[in-house]
Amino acid sequence: MYFLSGWPKRLLCPVGSPAEAPVHVQSDPQRTLLAVLAAARLSIWYSRPSVLIVTYKEPAKSSSQFGSYKQAEWRPDSTMIAVSTANGYILFFHITSTRGDKYLYEPVYPKGSPQMKGTPHFKEEQCAPALTLEMRKVLDLQAPITSLQSVLEDLLVATSDGQLHLIHWEGMTNGKKAINLSTVPFSLDLQSSRAGSFLGFADVHIRDMEYCATLDGFAVVFNDGKVGFITPMSSRFTSEQLHGVWPQDVVDGTCVAVNNKYRLMAFGCASGSVQVYTIDNTTGAMLLSHKLELTAKQYPDIWNKTGAVKLVRWSPDNSVVMVTWECGGFSLWSVFGAQLICTLGGDFAYRSDGTKKDPLKINSMSWGAEGYHLWVISGFGSQNTEIEPEPKSIVKQPGILLFQFIKSALTINPCMSNQEQVLLQGEDRLYLNCGEASQTQNPRSSSVHYKPSSLAEGGFESQSLSTLLGHRHWHVVQISSTYLETNWPIRFSAIDKLGQNIAVVGKFGFAHYSLLTKKWKLFGNITQLRVYLRTSNLDNAFAHITKAQAESLLLSVFRDMVVVFRADCSICLYSIEKKSEGPNTTAGIQVLQEVSMSRYIPHPFLVVSVTLTSVSTENGITLKMPQQARDAESIMLNLAGQLIMMQRDRSGPQIREKDSNPNQRKLLPFCAPVVLAQSVENVWTTCRANKQKRHLLEALWLSCGGAGMKVWLPLFPRDHRKPHSFLSQRIMLPFHINIYPLAVLFEDALVLGAVNDTVLYDSLYTRSSAREQLEVLFPFCVVERTSQIYLHHILRQLLVRNLGEQALLLAQSCSALPYFPHVLELMLHEVLEEEATSREPIPDPLLPTVAKFITEFPLFLQTVVHCARKTEYALWNYLFAAVGNPKDLFEECLMAQDLDTAASYLIILQNMEVPAVSRQHATLLFNTALEQGKWDLCRHMIRFLKAIGSGESETPPSTPTAQEPSSSGGFEFFRNRSISLSQSADNVPASKFSLQKTLSMPSGPSGKRWSKDSDCAENMYIDMMLWRHARRLLEEVRLKDLGCFAAQLGFELISWLCKERTRAARVDNFVIALKRLHKDFLWPLPIIPASSLSSPFKNGKLRTGSASLCQVGEQLLKSQSADRFINLEIDAGLSNVQRSQSWLSNIGPTHHEIDTASSQGPQMQDAFLSPLSNKGDECSIGSATDLTESSSMVDGDWTVVDESFSTLSLTQSELEHISMELASKGPHKSQVQLRYLLHIFMEAGCLDWCIVIGLILRESSIINQILVIIQTTEVDGEMLQNIKTGLHAVDRWASADCPGYKPFLNIIKPQLQKLSEITEEQVHPEAFQPVTVGKTPEQTSPRAEESRGSSGHGSIPQGEVGGSGMVSGKEENTTRAEEEETFQDGTYDCCVS
Repeated sequence: MYFLSGWPKRLLCPVGSPAEAPVHVQSDPQRTLLAVLAAARLSIWYSRPSVLIVTYKEPAKSSSQFGSYKQAEWRPDSTMIAVSTANGYILFFHITSTRGDKYLYEPVYPKGSPQMKGTPHFKEEQCAPALTLEMRKVLDLQAPITSLQSVLEDLLVATSDGQLHLIHWEGMTNGKKAINLSTVPFSLDLQSSRAGSFLGFADVHIRDMEYCATLDGFAVVFNDGKVGFITPMSSRFTSEQLHGVWPQDVVDGTCVAVNNKYRLMAFGCASGSVQVYTIDNTTGAMLLSHKLELTAKQYPDIWNKTGAVKLVRWSPDNSVVMVTWECGGFSLWSVFGAQLICTLGGDFAYRSDGTKKDPLKINSMSWGAEGYHLWVISGFGSQNTEIEPEPKSIVKQPGILLFQFIKSALTINPCMSNQEQVLLQGEDRLYLNCGEASQTQNPRSSSVHYKPSSLAEGGFESQSLSTLLGHRHWHVVQISSTYLETNWPIRFSAIDKLGQNIAVVGKFGFAHYSLLTKKWKLFGNITQLRVYLRTSNLDNAFAHITKAQAESLLLSVFRDMVVVFRADCSICLYSIEKKSEGPNTTAGIQVLQEVSMSRYIPHPFLVVSVTLTSVSTENGITLKMPQQARDAESIMLNLAGQLIMMQRDRSGPQIREKDSNPNQRKLLPFCAPVVLAQSVENVWTTCRANKQKRHLLEALWLSCGGAGMKVWLPLFPRDHRKPHSFLSQRIMLPFHINIYPLAVLFEDALVLGAVNDTVLYDSLYTRSSAREQLEVLFPFCVVERTSQIYLHHILRQLLVRNLGEQALLLAQSCSALPYFPHVLELMLHEVLEEEATSREPIPDPLLPTVAKFITEFPLFLQTVVHCARKTEYALWNYLFAAVGNPKDLFEECLMAQDLDTAASYLIILQNMEVPAVSRQHATLLFNTALEQGKWDLCRHMIRFLKAIGSGESETPPSTPTAQEPSSSGGFEFFRNRSISLSQSADNVPASKFSLQKTLSMPSGPSGKRWSKDSDCAENMYIDMMLWRHARRLLEEVRLKDLGCFAAQLGFELISWLCKERTRAARVDNFVIALKRLHKDFLWPLPIIPASSLSSPFKNGKLRTGSASLCQVGEQLLKSQSADRFINLEIDAGLSNVQRSQSWLSNIGPTHHEIDTASSQGPQMQDAFLSPLSNKGDECSIGSATDLTESSSMVDGDWTVVDESFSTLSLTQSELEHISMELASKGPHKSQVQLRYLLHIFMEAGCLDWCIVIGLILRESSIINQILVIIQTTEVDGEMLQNIKTGLHAVDRWASADCPGYKPFLNIIKPQLQKLSEITEEQVHPEAFQPVTVGKTPEQTSPRAEESRGSSGHGSIPQGEVGGSGMVSGKEENTTRAEEEETFQDGTYDCCVS
């Protein structure tokens, strides 16, 4: 509607004595000139530019005779001003303009500019005129004058002696005597049989009055606070012909303002409220329309301390009203009572440090042209009694404040209600919410032209939701300055449906702007109805002109039809057709139908809007012809706030299916008008059709000011059944929203609006000058876009009226909207708040109905729990009594696998049930989350279970909203871990080196969870569940899940594997384990290439190079700095990976694959698969066993330190083997994960798992390493026997089903032979006992280190092999194993009864 913009401007008056401070401002009827009164001074100001033109100063002698100036009133033609004085005189001033080419201010243009040529009268439009003021006549009424009002060619004056004087503008009393108010009869209505009572008091007089042309009478306020309306019963203005009506309940009136367009009278009251009355058309009684009052809810500090209403002023377009109070401040309201702005709260009332400001006191105010400015004379002048520290403050100087406004295009051009854009107009710019057309519209309209057929079918696309809602900023279009100079102010603006073209209308002509080309087109004058081509210049040569019979007042468009409302109260329908005649495209206009409305419309000015719509009382189903369902079915007319509908009369025999001339439409006549609604400000409807959302698209949307919105909703029978005859086919539903609606998005169930926001800048000024600046007194005002969902209101209204089936149809049609879950939640929340907090018992509660309604949607469980979490605990019992037991809802969530929602219910249960129930349900959820790999939720559940055990249950965990990447995303096992790579001199041969491992405890919640003092029962309870899950994963050979589980939850995998080495961590079937790992890690089974027989990679040659690799591997590892391995990250999305692979960018995908694979198998593997070619650059991501001793360069005749691959000379056969090797490798991430697991199992002493991983990686170095461990350490004989048996089984399986493994098995035959010998030697197998060299318990960790690039496990001495996780010793392991055994029978399995 109307919105404040920026800071107010100050216009300084000529500095004089305090007595010469301005006290009153009054604009002329055209609002181009303003009269400003001081005690003895009359000044005339020009509005654009805002400059002082002329001042008349009263001589001291006559000033003492007349008294100070009080009020001013303009003659309708702006040639005279009447000024009333304190001593009962009226002074008549004539305003004359200096003839000739004399102007006070003229614009200066450079020579040769187009403005110089301009239009013939450009100077009159652009220059501030030079005027003279001359006092022509003085009239003495011999009593103080209380009110002055211009009525047509007369001046009506009320005096304090109870008289009404009718004075001619030439200063004559017309020979008529004054009317005594005590002789005017007053009654409650004009139909009273008795004449009515008289005022009957000698001292009653009119305090304030205003003439209403459309009601033909005066709204008056008497000095005793009563209010009334005086109307002449005939054209003669005598006391015998006057009659008054008054309401009985107003006794504290202070002032009045009338709205001619809506026939409203706004009476300000001493209580601080404004009561708005209208006149009943039939009885003539005064009816209360609505009240404008601040509520205690919005303004708790000030709502009843505003003082009396001082001034009420309607805007020039009659769409808003400004109200000010005695104690200061002002507020702006829409015509039917929606509050838009109030300066008694927020940044207007408080400084940035929280201290209260003095509200602005307004002595007088007047609206400028088209409502873009409000001229205000503030009470800071001589009336201000406050003691100020500054002797001469700028604010205290006499001056005029100019508030600037931006307004909606709907206020003056209601045909804009057919659009889904919000368009605001300022005095020199436009604000659009449709964004940049060139960006947002390109996908569907790459050029300015588009198919007219899509428009004709109503199938054009509305703007996308993201475009209309995307951000809070406006697209601002500056109006052409050339057009503004001669045509200011802008009166109308309009935008097309796609938001690509705008038109504005000023004094004359119009201007057209394209958002695609960003250019303006201008046109000069307009007297007829024209249609211009958008693509050509705005010239009459390209226009189609139709002469209208009478002046057109309103214009609206429906598809290819134009509806025009004319000054003779008739409505005319035109059709527009696009015609292609040769090269030129023209538009043809023809009259379709004319409808006279003079019987129903008392005055054409009262018609606010006229719209052609497809809305009718009959739904499309019942119409005889279905294609007519979205045709022009009715005319909607807003008559002074009354919405009147005239629909086509289908009752008679007028319907003709076929006509002789198909080009001529035979249109049906219209029925008599029907009143649909009262207090209507705006109407929205659309002609688009959508079978899925018929409810929303065929509805009629109304904005009703303070009463909120209304929707006239169609009701459809389910499945196209025949509707019940007793059921209405439409229903009017009221609902409230928190914003002022400016546009309706029909399919998206959204209302778009705008709202004033404020920004304080007072902190930018120093304290000494802070109170002098306007920027400190007022915040900077900006307008922001806003939107609101309304669907929940409509669904609720339908449920209240027992129309649940319609509500369900409507909701299902909107269930795909992104905010539909929020709609259900809002509806449940609002009904719950109202009913649960009601002091009175509710006879027919709605909550059970709403709960049942929500169960129809899959979002039921989330809706209930989200609503509960946002509601006070005290209301939960009432809520769950309607929706069901939270325990049952929790179980439903588990059954539906919706774990996040179940976690929310757990918090509800924790507050409503005993701890045992919470633990029981938490255990269920924890186990399910473990199974599904919801690690984030698992961490929350661990914290939750610990909180229950340690008595911290009063602080429930927050519900996780987003899941971390699950197991498919790879192990995140490098978090919170540090690794030190150093050479150890202890027990290490000179030619070897080892990795010194430093394992740190993970920080954060999971770290605390594993701290040494967490030995309470609750931690043991959690440990049991974690151990059980790990055991299950191992038994099912789910190593990938096990790795994720350990990495995500900080599980002590190594120490647990040590305990489980002979139980769960034992490989029962090597073949099944091998197959499962191939599948889980996406690792292809090896194949034998056709040319392998002639390959240089034969077994003998492979062995020859094994000795040379030791030096190579050692040299390479020494050349890499230790920290390069520390900072490596596994996830390919992380920057470290991108950095470490940056050297690959120019090699190409194949070599990238070669290098990042970095697993050098001994059989068909060649050494450049390791990162040797990037010498001196970042190392590729490897693992602890990346460079092994037998992954040597075969034959030793290749250059291993070359900078690039270009120097490698490869034969065809070798290349074939390389490609075969790559084809038999899995993804790089899988390789890293396998090496990590290998390292874990190696440290835990689970050698059978190490063998399996060695087999899948096909690296003989791993087998050698295990052999070294078995030879240097006492290993359990049962494990050795298991390894031997398992390898034999693998050999048999390879021979039968997977010959690709045979070459590798042949390579490691010597190692297998050694293994057999060791197994036979071990007669007394003993438990595996790790030897720890110089380790401290602090170095242990729940997780193993990061992959450490290229290291050789084959060279790790026996002290390093045992796994640093086992430092707690054999006794502790045994004890914990026994504890675990006690829980193994399922005593901690919980199920919900």
